[in-house]
Amino acid sequence: MDDNLHSPQRRLIELRMEHADLDEMIDRNVLDRPVDDLALRRLKKRRLVLRDLIASLEMQLEPPEPA
Repeated sequence: MDDNLHSPQRRLIELRMEHADLDEMIDRNVLDRPVDDLALRRLKKRRLVLRDLIASLEMQLEPPEPA
């Protein structure tokens, strides 16, 4: 059971959920009247980091097939 809690597949799901949450936060932040540029930049930077982590994990779990 403990192995399931720390599996790469579970980590991938958690990262995807966090990425989706950041998407929503960024969308809401843009709609707010006084846009906090610094907060928006930080959210976008974190979202990019998550995207890279997700891509890396996906490559580990499903390596590309040889041509």
